[in-house]
Amino acid sequence: MSTEKRKRRRRYSGRNPKHFSEKYKELAPERYADDVASVVASGKTPAGMHRPIMVAEILELLAPQPGEFAVDCTLGYGGHAVALLSAIHPGGRLLALDLDPLELSKTEARLRSLGFGPDIFTARRTNFAGLSRILSEPADIILADLGLSSMQLDNPERGFTYKYDGPLDLRMNPQRGQPASALLSTIDEPALAALLMENADEPLADRLASAILQARVLTTAQLAKTVRHAGGDEDCVRRVFQALRIAVNDEFGALDALLQTLPLCLKTGGRVAILTFHSGEDRRVKKSFQDGERSGTYSQIAREVVRATPEERRANPRSRSAKLRWARRGSIPQEQS
Repeated sequence: MSTEKRKRRRRYSGRNPKHFSEKYKELAPERYADDVASVVASGKTPAGMHRPIMVAEILELLAPQPGEFAVDCTLGYGGHAVALLSAIHPGGRLLALDLDPLELSKTEARLRSLGFGPDIFTARRTNFAGLSRILSEPADIILADLGLSSMQLDNPERGFTYKYDGPLDLRMNPQRGQPASALLSTIDEPALAALLMENADEPLADRLASAILQARVLTTAQLAKTVRHAGGDEDCVRRVFQALRIAVNDEFGALDALLQTLPLCLKTGGRVAILTFHSGEDRRVKKSFQDGERSGTYSQIAREVVRATPEERRANPRSRSAKLRWARRGSIPQEQS
């Protein structure tokens, strides 16, 4: 019989775990379902999980029907995908895209375990900017949730959070491109100030750009501390992280490419809904839909943004900044013979 002692789980200080890596119960919901349910009931999102936003509103606006072909441009944790798959069954199909190689395989396995086989659910690791090249046929429904998933936000190793220190990365796909720390090592002060203004409407752009470059930051905590010492508040910190994330991932470029080709990706009468989380995204979606309505490309568009209900905002604080816009594809003119 082996005399080797069983390796004990690393203990954390205090009554409750605080660091992402210490929340072993939340990171294993299949084993600790009751504990995870308690976290959700308290109005928090368990570590390693994501709560989809405005599911009921999205289903009402997109009106998915059995047998339809749907596209989820941002699979994430799969909450919206499960709702769409349930609505288009039987006979429907869902194509789901996501850039994140770390989360895509987990979500695909989770949905397979729920009974969604490859005949009705296909997942692809790619950017939605190239959607028109991926589709073999137009879709009845297209959904894009442009927000970060909680799995990305909560994990310090990804660099999206400054709650705990971690590498200043901010890449959706950590296997491609350069991290934010590398960007800051090559950009000059006027360009960084312009980036902060363009990507986040940061009023202290000039002052913060100077401070950030002088500090030569490499981690999330260093960046947050530098912004605060330069006179920025917590909103400034959030905007700086947002601006750098958008730049590192070329988020506006990807969104513009999607909006330009969306009409080619939808059948006549097809519906699209896009969830945005800041003004730069919402302005682009609003203008694209309005231009499309004027040209006859879209027969209907949202007149006002749809917001999460007060109940959802209380239960899921990350839904507070979400704005939902939708459009319906108009008739496609026949080519002249």
